Amino acid sequence: MPILLFLFIFLVFWAYFGYPLSLYLLSYLRCRNVAKVPITPSVTFIITAFNEEKRIREKLENTVALDYPPELLQVVVASDGSTDRTNDIVREYQGRGVVLLEVKDRGGKENAQKEAVAIARGDILVFSDTATIIEPESLYRITANFADPSIGCVSSVDRVVGRDGKPCGEGAYVRYEMWLRDLEGRVNSLVGLSGSFFAARKEVCRDFSPNMQSDFRTLLNSMRLGLRGVGDPEVVGLYQDVADSSREFDRKVRTVLRGITVFFKNLEFLNPFSYGLFAYQFCCHKLLRWLVPFFLTAALLINAFLAPFSPLYLFLFLLQCSFYLLAVAGWKRPSLARSLAVKLPLYFATVNVAIAVAWMRYLRGNRLVMWTPSER
Repeated sequence: MPILLFLFIFLVFWAYFGYPLSLYLLSYLRCRNVAKVPITPSVTFIITAFNEEKRIREKLENTVALDYPPELLQVVVASDGSTDRTNDIVREYQGRGVVLLEVKDRGGKENAQKEAVAIARGDILVFSDTATIIEPESLYRITANFADPSIGCVSSVDRVVGRDGKPCGEGAYVRYEMWLRDLEGRVNSLVGLSGSFFAARKEVCRDFSPNMQSDFRTLLNSMRLGLRGVGDPEVVGLYQDVADSSREFDRKVRTVLRGITVFFKNLEFLNPFSYGLFAYQFCCHKLLRWLVPFFLTAALLINAFLAPFSPLYLFLFLLQCSFYLLAVAGWKRPSLARSLAVKLPLYFATVNVAIAVAWMRYLRGNRLVMWTPSER
């Protein structure tokens, strides 16, 4: 029993800290820099939208203000069966280089993206969510990465700001993810992209599937073609934290469920003889991380059994209970979640509960296609 307890604690530690540490140490032996050079390939900028009448105008104003040669830029808004004023607002921008693609029958985000890819003229495809605001120089910065022939796709850096203008718990977690992605790109390749803002060579996007997570699948397509994915710290996607935490929980469940679906349809990437270091990354960043809720549960139950027999086990048990009580306190009383000491446990617990729910839905055969944007 003690061996199992420390094994599960170790696996949780390795998923969040051991794996990044191994990449950090490896970076001293292996460093794959990106040969960035300013270039101006043709670009198709794809925005997916469903009933976004409240935010689409701000997004389009941000997009048409991007600094890039207009003759090389095609902007496509793929409206996935919108029933509000989204399409009418987009039509106002058609004289400013924006193309409205009306997907009549709502089929989900990836289906809308697939329809947009079919009419894309650019050699580089850039995907962005309506809620994400980007800087005017972003296209020049993101396309510079494709001067390196080894690059198949490029991810932005996510920046989350609370409604009070201050970093939020999600923001701290996102910063951790961005740090991890920087390590992954430095030694080999990212394992996933920021779905809110990423770019890829057109050939990488030819087999978009309407029921598989596009950002994850695009990265795997790049690896399959002998290319890799990187993050660019100079390419930033800024978005506000969610207004409705319950809907944000559903978004997390949906994201993990779709990720698990892609993972099990691409188990070939666990083969180190075919994909080398990426197989290790694929296992640690995805599978091991998604198993953390089960490791945490097992560790707590075993620790509860061992607590009466040793001061060490009692201390570990009380430490775990205190962490979860902080999370529950933040959930019950949102005012407490303003404190970082409560905010981080709450976000960590929320993420892992969402992962557990996603596993249950996956095992029941649920394969989510539709999406409703989170209110921000």
